[in-house]
Amino acid sequence: MSELSYPENLRYTAEHEWVAVEGDLAKIGVTAYAQDALGDVVYVSLPAVGDTVSAGDSCGEVESTKSVSDLYSPVSGEVVEVNEELDGTPESVNSDPYGSGWMFTVKVSDPGQLDGLMDVSAYKAQLD
Repeated sequence: MSELSYPENLRYTAEHEWVAVEGDLAKIGVTAYAQDALGDVVYVSLPAVGDTVSAGDSCGEVESTKSVSDLYSPVSGEVVEVNEELDGTPESVNSDPYGSGWMFTVKVSDPGQLDGLMDVSAYKAQLD
């Protein structure tokens, strides 16, 4: 098995979501660890554009051949984009979790919440 990767430029949550921050936008997906633990992803339920999400709250689901897991929003704000490609190709979450497997983008309402997310070294440390 190849070693799982965790890009240095992202922030992470204890629930295994990653966050790419650009200005007041946060693009969100699940980490390589999460997709590996889930197994083959067969369906993804995402929040809708225009929905308001709250940090730490469930806002969708990831269904795999093994289980169904909640998807949590790492930040509060308004959903401004969802990855509609996952409707037809949910396996992108497995093959490219940090690229084509991204899930949704939030316009962050409280930028201070970003400071509470882990950097890559803290995230890796909690995996051990």
